Amino acid sequence: MKLATNAKGCYEAAELLKAIAHPLRLRIVAILISGDENVSRLAERLQANQAVVSQQLRLLRMRNLVSVVRQGGFSVYHLMEPQLVKMLACLEDCIESQRKR
Repeated sequence: MKLATNAKGCYEAAELLKAIAHPLRLRIVAILISGDENVSRLAERLQANQAVVSQQLRLLRMRNLVSVVRQGGFSVYHLMEPQLVKMLACLEDCIESQRKR
């Protein structure tokens, strides 16, 4: 594995993990894997305050993990990093493996 010998790569990996290392941000990413969504609908699906969801989306935007486009008066969010699909699948596999121990 390259990360073990690459300090810069480890730093970048840690920053990416920090960006999604929040239950609400993970849920947002999981929803956006299925397709684009506006803030109101995300807040509704997450049963969370819209301001809190917007704050978490801002953090994901800052890491270039999601993008936003204005459509019909709504801010619609799109997952920019398709590799997150694999990352979340790997996390799910790890969690399942740990549950079996």
